[in-house]
Amino acid sequence: MSDLVPFNADIIAAQQTRLTEAWHVHEPATLDEPGFTGLVAQNHLRNFQLWHEEDVARRNDLGFERVFQAKRAIDKYNQERNNFIEEMDKVLVATLQPATEGCPRNSETPGMIIDRLSILALKEYHMREETERKDAAAAHREACASKLARIVRQRGDLTQSLAELLADVAARRRTFAVYYQFKMYNDPALNPQLYRNAAPISGA
Repeated sequence: MSDLVPFNADIIAAQQTRLTEAWHVHEPATLDEPGFTGLVAQNHLRNFQLWHEEDVARRNDLGFERVFQAKRAIDKYNQERNNFIEEMDKVLVATLQPATEGCPRNSETPGMIIDRLSILALKEYHMREETERKDAAAAHREACASKLARIVRQRGDLTQSLAELLADVAARRRTFAVYYQFKMYNDPALNPQLYRNAAPISGA
């Protein structure tokens, strides 16, 4: 099972924690981690970027142009995030070769769960920040501490669920299917707001 080490749920969650902390100290550098861990990092980076652009998009003191840029960045990062979910699933399918029949099918793919863990890692980091704010009232910090405890528990439960799914798929007790999503709003050939006034598409 040594070849399945990159698919260890605890290692994946720890990687997301480590990157979250590092990227809040230094700007994310070019990611050069190879293999599956590199895909996990790329997916997490897109969620990291999404998180902070979403914060910017909700400000009302930056002017239209900056908020417009944030909205466009959100659209781009979200598409890339989904792309890396699918890339993770491709590697998992090739390695684990999930059963095509004869066992229950999981509704979520492992890549989708890893993406959810990524978001929870960010929630945990930022909620912990709120529990330590010196400029906030004690009641605020206490409320955030309660929320943090629930996030930590949720993240732990989801990590365990991922571990169980991967073990079940490897043992052919459970399976999953990757359908590969189509984000129609980003495709000039599929979004009517984009193609309505565009030149005809050849070979469609």
